[in-house]
This record gives sequence, C-alpha cells and structure tokens, in this order.
Amino acid sequence: MSRISQIELDDSNLPPPTPEIEQERKVAIYDLLEENVFSLPARDERVAPAGPYRVALSIRDKRLVFDVTGEDGEKAAEFHLSLSPFRQVVKDYWQICESYFDAVKNMPPSQIETIDMARRGIHNEGARILEERLEGKAELDSDTARRLFTLVCVLHFGG
Repeated sequence: MSRISQIELDDSNLPPPTPEIEQERKVAIYDLLEENVFSLPARDERVAPAGPYRVALSIRDKRLVFDVTGEDGEKAAEFHLSLSPFRQVVKDYWQICESYFDAVKNMPPSQIETIDMARRGIHNEGARILEERLEGKAELDSDTARRLFTLVCVLHFGG
C-alpha cells in the first residue's frame, strides 16, 4: 500500500486562513486522500517501512517538515526541506490565485480560463520543485506532488 492514508497540517502558528485558502486546503486534502502514490525507498541498506502512511506537514525553523509514520504510528521517516526553493513559486502561485479568485467573481469565462491556465502552470512548477526536493526521500507521482504542493502553499501562506 504505497500511499498516504492520512494527512495533517500543523497550522497552529499561522493566521486564520481566508475562505479561499481554506477551500484550497480542503480540496487538496480530499483529492490527495482519494488518490495518491507515495512510498519510501530503501535507504542506507535499510528496508523501507511499508505503507500506507500518515503524513504530518509543518514548517519549523523555516524548513518544511514531512513527518511520516506507518498506520501503527511507528516513525517511518522525517524530512526537513529548505523553503528557499519554494519561496518564489509560492509567492507567484498566491498572486495568480488572487487574480483567479477575483476573476471568478467579475470576469467572463474566457478571461477566467486564461488566468486558470497560468495558475496551473505555476502549480506544475511548484510540484516539480517538490518532486526534486523529495528525490531519494520519497517516491510520488505528479498528481500527488501537485496536491502536496497546494498544502505546502497553505502552510507557507502564513509562515
């Protein structure tokens, strides 16, 4: 079972999310839990703990932390990733999201579609960066990376 069965965000030190950010979070979590590919590779000649996995995401000391446990609660892995490679793409993502949220309220469908295409492009770039940063630590597919990137953005928004 190479998948995430539970995901938690430690947003306890973040300001309350806007309704749009809360909606992004809910959709990403729902989609992630419905379908994802996530496994831990063998490292240092040690067998990787089998999934499914529970993943807790947080930002600690300006680092993105993935705390991964098995279904039994046993620690499987913990990764600390620098936030530096994500800063610009997260900033760009939230800026385009603001434009998108405004467009949905005020613009015709053709303009909304153009902004949404740009949003997806930035989102794909963030997912690609996440996949690169997790290389050798976790194996995931691009859809899982996209959903996890959304959650990284939610955490990064207030951090």
